[in-house]
Amino acid sequence: MYDVVVIGGGPAGMAAAIRARDLGLRVLLLDDNDYLGGILPQCIHPGFGIHYFKEELTGPEFAYKLMSNLEGVEVKTSARVLEIINYSDIEKFVVYTSPEGVKKVPTRTIIYAAGARERHAFEIGIVGDRVSGIYTAGEAQTLMDIYGIMPGKEIVIVGSGDVGLIMARRFSLEGARVKAVIELMPYPGGLARNIMILRDFNIPLYLSHKVVEVRGRGRVERVKVVKVDENLREIPGSEFWIKADTLVISAGLIPNVRLLSDIGVVIDPSTGGPVVNDRLETSIPGIFVAGNALLINDLVDYVAEQGELAAEGAKEFIDNGGILSKHWIKIEKGENIRLVAPHYVSGERDVWLYARVRRPMENVVLEFPEIGKRIRLPVVKPAEMLRIKLRAKEIREAENKITIRVIEND
Repeated sequence: MYDVVVIGGGPAGMAAAIRARDLGLRVLLLDDNDYLGGILPQCIHPGFGIHYFKEELTGPEFAYKLMSNLEGVEVKTSARVLEIINYSDIEKFVVYTSPEGVKKVPTRTIIYAAGARERHAFEIGIVGDRVSGIYTAGEAQTLMDIYGIMPGKEIVIVGSGDVGLIMARRFSLEGARVKAVIELMPYPGGLARNIMILRDFNIPLYLSHKVVEVRGRGRVERVKVVKVDENLREIPGSEFWIKADTLVISAGLIPNVRLLSDIGVVIDPSTGGPVVNDRLETSIPGIFVAGNALLINDLVDYVAEQGELAAEGAKEFIDNGGILSKHWIKIEKGENIRLVAPHYVSGERDVWLYARVRRPMENVVLEFPEIGKRIRLPVVKPAEMLRIKLRAKEIREAENKITIRVIEND
């Protein structure tokens, strides 16, 4: 029997597997791709690893550093997990298929690090002709950076999140013309450093706009754009067309949690990932989650950090027969907080909270009223994750809940 089966060989999964091995656990790492790294191998731009490895790396370099430290971890690629069976709190099975056939392996704990999937055109209401030339940002990135294929020459990008902005730069550097970036919200969705890309390459950004229709004969020829009001409703008469041969959808990620949902893990609608305690354990004892399967992160460094936290949780679970706590304290979302994880804290250890705001604000205070903690911030943005450490002694000052909220600085 394994101590831990890690599902997902991206940064969260590899970091979890390495940490679990270092803690003396027997580990099996499964990934359905034929190579490890998740999306990192296709992310050839720098900006990774500054917090986790204390140096700036490209995606492939970050992945290589983790991959080269997997000695002692049993790794199987091209291994697609079909089913998780929660036989009991202390015994589970993972069923997967690989070139070796269908296998059913027993394990004491599971760390689920299966990442996220991209929204596609139909999910964001784009209608029209079923033509070639429509890609998610990840698909376009894979074509360019893994297979060396240019997806198109005249590009419209939907979404101003980091992936969309980075792709705008990649297309421009490769000689394509990015005709526009279309953003539904009234503010950009990416980090400030990535928004600068649009100005550097003279790419128009249309805020409060959406793509609603695609037309073409065999291939994308034009896309229809419409302006929206403050309630995101289309404004009649504001429509216009942009000629393009390629439409790239970068409209957000959704945690890939189907296998967890199938066995009854409680999902938080705001994060799209499981409800977890401060060991990143889900509502089913012995099943932990990390990375973008927990919530959508904006730094891979946090993803790897969560993998290590989940591994430490698995070790504690095995040693003690469960994650023990005398009293769980709920983290509640207050003013201008869209999501937060973990959802429950014990006060028996320091905890990192990961949170996002609903709307941008300047000159604010991040406040935890039940424990008297206040942090002044010059600005908060939905695109930039808040990462806050709550110390165990601070948590113990609360009775039943700790509210996190963002208010104006008075």
